[in-house]
Amino acid sequence: MKIFVDADACPVVRIVEEVAEKYRIDVALLCDTNHILTSDYSEVIVVGAGADAVDYKLISICHKGDIVVSQDYGVAAMALGKGAYAIHQSGKWYTNENIDQMLMERHLNKKARRGSHKNHLKGRTMSGGHQLCADRSGSADPKKRTEEDDKRFAQSFEKMVLVARTQEGD
Repeated sequence: MKIFVDADACPVVRIVEEVAEKYRIDVALLCDTNHILTSDYSEVIVVGAGADAVDYKLISICHKGDIVVSQDYGVAAMALGKGAYAIHQSGKWYTNENIDQMLMERHLNKKARRGSHKNHLKGRTMSGGHQLCADRSGSADPKKRTEEDDKRFAQSFEKMVLVARTQEGD
């Protein structure tokens, strides 16, 4: 098992490394040439700055049973398709049961933005109460990351590591 992090502007790299070190799991941090990353624990893989270059590289090197950390629903969907586990930096697990809905909401949000002259459509909601927004998370108001967010991610991520180890026989 290996952990792959879509590390461009990822706020949970430190937490991923702490959990990975605890369980002796290798980590690869992927970033493009616009970002400078260093790590005493993880392998840093730098790819060209082309659109989605990091995403395609990550998917090309991850395998069944690996864990992918990404806020990109498309990357998560491709990782799941390869039999990998995937988690958002919020701690939400991407699963075969929820990824189609998440991709559909992302599509509808993009479509709504294209039809609007604004980036955000504050106050408007889709069915199910999901707000239309410019980010990928489903939240109309990007909020500063809190210590509570980090704790929630750490707990969820460690649980995913333990589930993956059990299911993959590691």
